[in-house]
This record gives sequence, structure tokens and C-alpha cells, in this order.
Amino acid sequence: MAYASTREWARALESAGELARIPAPVAVELEITEFAGRQMKQPDGGKALLFEKPVLPNGQVSAFPVLINAYGSRRRMAFSMGMEELSPMVGKIAALTKARAPQGWRETLSLLGQAMELRHARPRRVDDGSCKEVIYRAKNGGGLDALPILKCWPRDGGRFVTLPVVVTRDPVTGSVNWGMYRMQIFDAWTTGMHWQMHKTGARHARLYREKGERMPVAVAIGGDPVHAFAATAPLPDGVDESLFAGFLRGQSVELVKCETNDLEVPACADFVIEGYVDPDEMRDEGPFGDHTGFYTPVDRYPVFHVTCINHRRDAVYPCTVVGRPPMEDFYLGDASVRLLLPVIQATFPEIVDLAMPAEGVFHNLVFVSIRKQYPCHAFKIMNGLWGMGQMMFSKIIVVVDEGVDVHRTGDVLFRLGANVDPQRDTVFIRGPSDSLDHAPAEPNVGSHMGLDATAKWASEGFRRAWPEEIHMDSEVAARVDKIISGLSPAVNHAFRK
Repeated sequence: MAYASTREWARALESAGELARIPAPVAVELEITEFAGRQMKQPDGGKALLFEKPVLPNGQVSAFPVLINAYGSRRRMAFSMGMEELSPMVGKIAALTKARAPQGWRETLSLLGQAMELRHARPRRVDDGSCKEVIYRAKNGGGLDALPILKCWPRDGGRFVTLPVVVTRDPVTGSVNWGMYRMQIFDAWTTGMHWQMHKTGARHARLYREKGERMPVAVAIGGDPVHAFAATAPLPDGVDESLFAGFLRGQSVELVKCETNDLEVPACADFVIEGYVDPDEMRDEGPFGDHTGFYTPVDRYPVFHVTCINHRRDAVYPCTVVGRPPMEDFYLGDASVRLLLPVIQATFPEIVDLAMPAEGVFHNLVFVSIRKQYPCHAFKIMNGLWGMGQMMFSKIIVVVDEGVDVHRTGDVLFRLGANVDPQRDTVFIRGPSDSLDHAPAEPNVGSHMGLDATAKWASEGFRRAWPEEIHMDSEVAARVDKIISGLSPAVNHAFRK
């Protein structure tokens, strides 16, 4: 299912009991964060919130409602792709990764169906879109001051756009990238552009600098919720985010050309901010209360000059707040891991499952279960993952045996404490680190640790018998289940798993 606008997405969430409306006036500076944080910290992610009267810094009520925490649960992530839960989509992606030459008529038909599905996922160019219902150029209107952009945390350097789909193009190959980079509001017509040095947007900017040209940039906000998800997903290099979004929504993304540059944006976006970056123009940006749970300090980043702002007449402004996990962004990252796991398994078929617990702030902590087949197999997996795109930022990787549920942090920590001899089972490497990681002594460079928490074999130098883990016999468990079923409802409830 595809959504035609943020307003339609909000209505769908409300119909499913996943959204609460806030009719009272609430300030975009700090107050919306406090409301949203109380929902995000609930065990199931709470509800999405629609603020009907967001109050701007000048005291006026914005014309645009604010939607936040719309991605903040596993159920809502599935809803964003038009389904009750993500397993069917995971299966479709897994089938594509296993595609091979057909061995018969039935397989031929199956592969043909997959190819047709991808054909319909390809983006489609259109001449106009609802994102252009209202258009005003730089210096001819209120600019960004009219948008209900949040100041999230007390020590933030200003208000930040937090859920933008930033569209850039490689000036050499012509390939287009959708990324998500926060944008600090400097004034009504300029912002920061926080693309870190490892990001595709920064790579494009370096190429424009080499060519001595300023860089066209477009920012789409809102529309179908899969657009923002696609922009955050750590896709393999060369995979088109608009194609991925079309695949997820089951319908081609309609793209329309910008008014003041040649980039194309989703025609159903609620807002489109057009402009350019001069790769040689830098400005102090920050501080910003980040997903690490700490403030990112002030640093130098490019300046984005706005040349045009377009929006729908009934636009809703979607945004998010990050901070100490769990927050809304945890569920975006969780969905990425689940959907892209088949891609990782295509390279490493011995991987059973992978998880990034909320406490690890995404790639600070990675749990991997494997079908162990030979000595030191765990170390092969660690090194392989560190070589896969954004997995290079994984600070600590813990590898466990296939029977361990990596989504149960307690189970992994139990094996970590029980199975690891620190000197034997730990490996350190040096490599690129996340720009937001404040722990390394130098920015962007740090160490990474791998821990082999699998059961050890004699061929790995373990000379004693590995002990047997304690488990109850299944027959006994079945007999006790039968006894419990005959007890009173109150007692029966006390023994539910």
C-alpha cells in the first residue's frame, strides 16, 4: 500500500489506534520533545502524536500540524509499508537475493513475477505534483520561519530539520542519492547540511569541489513514509533509494523536477526545499542532542542556501527527536536490520540472525548468531562484517552460536559471560569510526572489538570437555503444561509465558 501524503499516513495510523491528537497549543521549542519522549520511552514505543497547534518561536500557531513518533514501533514500521508485520517483506527480499537461473517452468514463472514487481517499482517521472501546490522563491515569502521546525534539546544550537530526504547527484556518474542529514536553521533562507565525511552526500560535495562548481541540493519532507525510511536504510552502494522505496510501497515513486535546479523529488512530498551548497563554504553547526544520548559538539559543515520552498496546501510537517535510546529512530534501524539481513546472508550464509540492541545505539553493539563450521569461524564473520558498508562503524561485535536468540540481550550477555576467555576470544582492529562517536581520541578513527562467545572446540585449542547447558526435558515440560491448563484461571495466568 502506498500513502499519498503525510496527512493520509496520519489518518491511517489514527484508524489503527496508533495515533493520539494533541489539540492544545504546544511550543516547537522543547515542549514537543518532552511530549514525544514520554511516548518513545514506553516499552512498545507508545503512540504517534499529531500536534494540531504547534507554536512557533514568535508565538504564532503554525499553519502546519506536526507529526512525530510515526515510526516509533514495530507495528507502525510495518504499517508504513502497508502491512501488519514485516516478515512478508523480508521473505520477498530474501527471494530476490537467492534468484538464479530457473530450473523449470514453475521457477521461470516465479522469477518473472519478481522481475515484473521490480519493473513496477521503478520511479516514474511526472510533470507536476501536489508538492507544488504552493511555491515561493527566496526572499519572496516567510521562508523556513513559517515551518514548525523543532528545537529538540535545551543546549541545541538552534532549530533542526530532523526527518529530511536530502537529494544529491554524483556530477561524474549522474547517480542520485537520497540521504538523511540533519539541517540546523541559520536564518529563514540558510541552513547547515550535516553530512559526515563517510556519507554519500559528502562524497558528492567533494566531487563538486574538484570541479569548481556549486552543488544543487533538494530536500523532500513528508509524503509516503517509506521515502524517509529508504533514505535512512544502509543500502549497498549503487542501489537506488527511489527504487527501494517503490519496491517497499508496491508502487512506483512519482518524481517531479524541482523549480530552481534539475534534481527530482517525490511528487507527493508535503514540503520541498530547493537550493545549493557551495562546497568551499563552511560554518559552525551544533551543538545537537544526538542519538548517542550526548550532545554532538560544534563543528564545521557546509551551508545550504535555499532558493525555493514548495508545499502542499494541506501539508503536515513530519519530524523526529533523537536522544538516549530507545527513541523513534531505534525502530527505523531495527527495520533496516530485519529487511537487509537477507542481503548480508547472501554474502555470509552461515549467519542465522543479527541484532543491534537499543542500548548499543545502532552500530556500537552488534550481536550475530552463526552456524559454526570450522575453527575461528566467528573471527571470519567479524572481519567480513567490518568490511560491509556502514558495518565498518560497528564498535563491538559479539558472535554466538545458532541456538541463541540475539534479540534477547540477556541471552547474549549470558553467553558472553559464560563462554568467553578474554585473552583467547577477543580481537581488536583499528579503522574508521562514526563521526558522532565521542569516545575515540581522534575523530573518525578508532578501534573495534570482536568477541567470540561461541562454544569452543578442541580444534580451537580447548582441551577440556565443553560442559552441557542445563535444559528441562521436553516431556516434563509438556506434562506440567497439561497440569497448569487444568488449574484455575488466576493460577493459569500466573504461569503464562
